[in-house]
Amino acid sequence: MHPEEPGRPTPADGRGAGSGLPGCYRHPERETGVGCTRCGRPVCPECMVPAAVGFQCPDCVHGTAAREERARQRPRTSAGALLALGDGALVTKVLIGINLAVFLLTQYLAPEWQLRLGMVSWASAPNLPGRGGVAQGPTEWYRLVTAMFVHAGLLHIATNMFSLWVLGPQLERVLGRLRFLALYLLSGLAGNAFAYLLVGGEMFTVGASGAIFGLLGATAVLFKATRTPMQPVIALLVVNLVLSFALHGNGPAGSNTINIDWRAHVGGLVMGAAVAIGMFYAPRERRNLVQGLAVAGGVAVVLLMLLVGTARLPG
Repeated sequence: MHPEEPGRPTPADGRGAGSGLPGCYRHPERETGVGCTRCGRPVCPECMVPAAVGFQCPDCVHGTAAREERARQRPRTSAGALLALGDGALVTKVLIGINLAVFLLTQYLAPEWQLRLGMVSWASAPNLPGRGGVAQGPTEWYRLVTAMFVHAGLLHIATNMFSLWVLGPQLERVLGRLRFLALYLLSGLAGNAFAYLLVGGEMFTVGASGAIFGLLGATAVLFKATRTPMQPVIALLVVNLVLSFALHGNGPAGSNTINIDWRAHVGGLVMGAAVAIGMFYAPRERRNLVQGLAVAGGVAVVLLMLLVGTARLPG
């Protein structure tokens, strides 16, 4: 080309002048055969950012980094749970649904399942040979869980489900789903294990009240930690305690007694408060460790109560 001959202009579509390859989306005059693996735009060597596979353009890299940074900076609650963006009461609703389904089964469709799922135990009961139920050993310990979903009547389940709906969503949003579920189950397990420890040889109790009282204890700890007025939770606690003793009974399996055991309420209340202290007051730098130890300690206490309760049985 003659020195005074004007140069050929770069095509307006961003393609390079010589080989027909596309031009870099940031430097159209630079031809390149490499495209961003994320968005597909052509990138020159200066704009190539190595990725796990191929290269990415700076815009995609910066956008990904920004999204990751926003995820890291997503607000957390005082217990370390990510702030709920959607429904913060999913576990609460699932628990209520399971309780209602089991209630319909055991009350109306197959009443015999009350005995199969309830907290049944005997060691030397009249007309019942040997040991049975929880007293029989680990193969029957499933009852500590299943009994939490069996209820003795409409008033019983209505009271428990109302309390769960009042207490559950707030705790679930603060603790997160897994911590909340662990707290609920541990409280119910501890309540049933404490009832077994004290009564042991001849009992038949049912209900989610131990778990509900655990939520009451946890709510009291939450209110204390956040300096929230505690009058509402105290009022709910008093109502539940009154109903506990008004409807109390621990007759043997198959009796007509309404079997709601205050011992399960006390055990659940203490466990819920203790686990909540570990969750809400855990230091931030060791939060997961302390919270894990609180849950593990609760499981150990439940196992200890079961072993001691069984060892105290006659025969």
